[in-house]
Amino acid sequence: MLAGERILLTLWVGGLWSVGYIVAPTLFANLDDRALAGTLAGSLFGIMAWIGLVCGVLLLFSNQLCNPRQRYNWRALVLLAMLVLTLVGQFVLAPMIAGLREAGASGTPEFARMHGLAAGLYLLSSVLGLALVAAPARTPER
Repeated sequence: MLAGERILLTLWVGGLWSVGYIVAPTLFANLDDRALAGTLAGSLFGIMAWIGLVCGVLLLFSNQLCNPRQRYNWRALVLLAMLVLTLVGQFVLAPMIAGLREAGASGTPEFARMHGLAAGLYLLSSVLGLALVAAPARTPER
């Protein structure tokens, strides 16, 4: 894996794990205002989504350049899955969750269902990213 790819992957996957499993829970544990904690966590998840989209596109592009004879390798498929999960989370679920919050429905089963779905997709993306980080380094085709 090229140094630039390692940096991009570290930024994306490290950010996913840091924000999702350290920062967001810390906000909810230490702020008395759950709405404020949710707003801050939502902003951080939004920032991570944009970082993920940029890093993911660059990583996918690099993967395709380094593997011209094997475009649909496992790394490309994992990166595509992570990008799709990020897009769904950021542009489908996050607006729905925000709309429910603005409507005062944050304590409803619908909100819990949307939030749970978003959390599940985030976990799946985090685990897929971890698989990329833990995989043995590949050598580019020539």
